[in-house]
Amino acid sequence: MVGVNFQCRQGVNSSCRLTVYAWARRQGWGQVLPVKGAEGFNRSAPVSGPTHVDATEGGVKIKRGARLWTVAVATFKSETYRFLRSAAPTGEQPTDRYPAGFIHLPRQVDAEWVKQLVAEQLVTVKTRRGFTRLEWQKLRERNEALDCRVYARAAAWIAGADRWHERKWRELELQVASAEVDETKTTEREDDLHTAGRLAATPRRGRRVFRSSYMS
Repeated sequence: MVGVNFQCRQGVNSSCRLTVYAWARRQGWGQVLPVKGAEGFNRSAPVSGPTHVDATEGGVKIKRGARLWTVAVATFKSETYRFLRSAAPTGEQPTDRYPAGFIHLPRQVDAEWVKQLVAEQLVTVKTRRGFTRLEWQKLRERNEALDCRVYARAAAWIAGADRWHERKWRELELQVASAEVDETKTTEREDDLHTAGRLAATPRRGRRVFRSSYMS
């Protein structure tokens, strides 16, 4: 997984919106991007912005003091569910690779997290004028895992991941692999320091078992 050098933060409701904007300003726009979800499939782009909105800091109102990105959550939810249906390679062929967009789930995730990831379904609803439209609806109350996936995907889009060439991805893979090797070496050195100067424990001998020949 490739780390992104900034985070998305979503205001829970309008009452804390200004607090989020002020906090984001202190962190710097290169590190934190306030985002707002927009429903519907009529967006021209999955992420639009940023737009400048008013912010308040230290009790002082700052005109156009914050930058806000708008995320077409319906689009990224549809993409997520499509990727979840991707089949993993069987490994029968040496050239088998995971399909583009395949979602790898860590082994330590629990059932609750998985339920949150698939907590919504796409349904067709009728408008007051009699027209039909597609809409994502909750199957259960908690869907934080799905929201996190959607906004992480939006962060990748803002970073330009959709326009990266294959060479860029290979460079990032090498960086991650190098970091993992360094972390492993550091852990091994720490283990050596913890055990330095200690006498190795003498292995306990197991009980000898005698078996009569007539039982053979």
